[in-house]
Amino acid sequence: MTTPAAVWIIVGLVSTLAVAVVLVGLVRHVFLLGRTLRRFQEEVQPIAEDIAVGRERASSRAASLPTGSARGPS
Repeated sequence: MTTPAAVWIIVGLVSTLAVAVVLVGLVRHVFLLGRTLRRFQEEVQPIAEDIAVGRERASSRAASLPTGSARGPS
């Protein structure tokens, strides 16, 4: 084996190893992001439900108001 071929093989192996390390780190971060998003959703869901209930209540109340001219200062 010639010296340039050995150097290219070593460079290729080191590059492959570096890409594998980065890929493993990326996969770990994807799993971490998934867990974080699930936790965020669990914490925000009750608040979102309260907002939805308030929106429905306001909508039904607005529908029951008489439709006439706007009340306000003339």
